[in-house]
Amino acid sequence: MYLGIDLGTSGIKAMLVDGDFATIGVAHAALTVSRPHPGWSEQAPADWIAGCEAAIGQLAREHPAAMARLQAIGLSGHMHGATLLDASDQVLRPCILWNDGRSGPQCAELTARADFHGIAGNLVMAGFTAPKLLWVAQNEPRIFDRVAKVLLPKDYLRLWLTGEHVAEMSDAAGTLWLDVGKRDWSDELLAATGLSRAQMPRLVEGSDVSGHLRADLAARWGIPRVPVAGGGGDNAATACGMGVMTPGTGFLSLGTSGVLFAATGSYAPNTGDAVHTFCHAVPETWHQMGVILSATDSMTWLSEITGKPVPDLAAQVGDVTAPSPALFLPYLSGERTPLNDPGAAGSLIGLRRASGLPDLAQAVMEGVAMAFADCVHALRKAGTPIEAAWAVGGGARSQAWLRIIASATGLTLLEPEDGDFGAAFGAAKLAAACATGDVSERVFSRPALRAEVVPNANLAEAYAKKYEAYRAAYRPLRDLPGWPA
Repeated sequence: MYLGIDLGTSGIKAMLVDGDFATIGVAHAALTVSRPHPGWSEQAPADWIAGCEAAIGQLAREHPAAMARLQAIGLSGHMHGATLLDASDQVLRPCILWNDGRSGPQCAELTARADFHGIAGNLVMAGFTAPKLLWVAQNEPRIFDRVAKVLLPKDYLRLWLTGEHVAEMSDAAGTLWLDVGKRDWSDELLAATGLSRAQMPRLVEGSDVSGHLRADLAARWGIPRVPVAGGGGDNAATACGMGVMTPGTGFLSLGTSGVLFAATGSYAPNTGDAVHTFCHAVPETWHQMGVILSATDSMTWLSEITGKPVPDLAAQVGDVTAPSPALFLPYLSGERTPLNDPGAAGSLIGLRRASGLPDLAQAVMEGVAMAFADCVHALRKAGTPIEAAWAVGGGARSQAWLRIIASATGLTLLEPEDGDFGAAFGAAKLAAACATGDVSERVFSRPALRAEVVPNANLAEAYAKKYEAYRAAYRPLRDLPGWPA
């Protein structure tokens, strides 16, 4: 038996699987986000512990015999969060989360201080950890002076589970303090933020042992003092669950935001197009991601302004044979890849008196598809081959949307058989790798294939022309005097 724990922004998920990775039990605990000021996003780390304890306790009550045969625990979690501890491991302030934008002004300052692009392999963005710490140094100096350790969210759970200060490569790469090519902390990048290696946790690979479960917790849950794997950041752990460990086939996540993930065999950054380049959760492997900030959230926005439920809107889009006459730029929350522009705004262009709800719903789907096409081009520009991708996330339930994305991007989209292939499942697989030492395809296998969605040649040709208009529209709109306000 293996246990995967995923610390998500909105909740904790604990997933118990057997040696064949069949699900034995799943438990959840809800979390809330505090937004004390516009652009801020925080959580109390104590809530993570309470949620984790509740979820594991539920599994221990419902599956005591299975839990007694547990071999290892794996961890996953949302990346980039700044959890600040003093010398006694007491939390100094609420964790500043990945979607907190307060440190935007600190990004240019950090970029000028050190070679973040070359060493960390990523642009300095407000979502990452390093600018958050510079914000704390400049705005909460008394707290900054007391910082003894900086932990990522899932690694604070690890501290509670094991008593160890440990991070793993995939999550550490999202701090901007890791030399991503060398898979080690960079003294130069830490110094640029006013920190040192002593304030960082020990590094392990995601499939390595990071520590062992505390005796009191093991006794409470009726389980052995099992090893706890390094684990992975949420997207790397999802890739482990999907078996996306080698170049060629990635995964496309059509959730609130959108991710196009591809594994690579070497460190190959492309900061010019705002591609994220991180270590993967297993040794000697890296990955790249194109990230769009409003994927299914774009349909949620259309639902909110029209009063129509999202499933009803999706049903308005049938068997697409031609592009919508309307053009949608899905920059409702700014954009990451390839623009790196938090001030970008969404737009609906080309509306006519005859434009109806089906035109708008299709235009929104197409705009998100064009954003994924941007990600494909950015990854290929970095030398990352990607021809097919597993389609996951809530939006992947729409066949029409998958057909649009396949034709707009040129990717063959792979639909897995029904199952839970999220980050908690990937964390459980990393637990198995930790316990067995096996990082082969036997552990990180791919799911059974239900169907393929291939590009439609005629639609792809039409979308290639619309993509030119999509690419051309952003800059003139961005440069309109006084707009967006």
